[in-house]
Amino acid sequence: MERKPKKESKHGYPGLLISIEGTDGAGRTTQIERLRDWLAIEGYGVVISEWKTSRLIAKAIDQAKERNLLHAYTFSLLYASDFADRLEHVIIPALTAGMVVLTDRYTYTAYSRDVVRGVSPKWIRSLYDFAPKPDLVFYLKMPVEILLKRIIGSSGLDYYESGRDIGLSTDFYESFKIYQRKILNEYLKMENEFEFEIVDGTASIDIIQNKMRKKVKELLDSGVIK
Repeated sequence: MERKPKKESKHGYPGLLISIEGTDGAGRTTQIERLRDWLAIEGYGVVISEWKTSRLIAKAIDQAKERNLLHAYTFSLLYASDFADRLEHVIIPALTAGMVVLTDRYTYTAYSRDVVRGVSPKWIRSLYDFAPKPDLVFYLKMPVEILLKRIIGSSGLDYYESGRDIGLSTDFYESFKIYQRKILNEYLKMENEFEFEIVDGTASIDIIQNKMRKKVKELLDSGVIK
């Protein structure tokens, strides 16, 4: 019987890069933690890299946001610096070691959020052109109304995640809805271009997790990790 050739990764490193996208309240963190635990049980080394967690840049971003100093392009550059630092010190070393890297948000967050803030789509794509292409991108898709209920019931409405910094509305709730609808529209434009694996974010945690595990297992069984 002829052996099927192993599937090549999309980034050229021995490991596996999986990104989970979705707005705040979509359930990314819960699903990533469950994926990590499952992969660890299956015997894979796993690393999680979250948006804005660079030791070098994260505090500077928080301080600038607290003082409302971020122009749209400055906002983009700071977050890109955070990403670049995590890429160099966390993501690429783990991929080189043959591990599975799970990212809580990836460049697509910038492609949506920064464009809504007025940044040129071409410019932001160019800014992140150094980013390795993920092997799999899950997009937890949810309606704005459900997102609003989840946010209010958990962390509350964040100034930036409500789009208040760009003057969409003086009403917190209305600003959130306008901003998130714009974000979701940008994600909609990317679904086919970046081959998002779309997941119904309104489904139960277990149903979402089972779907994600099935797709990840298919990828692992293809021999993409060397």
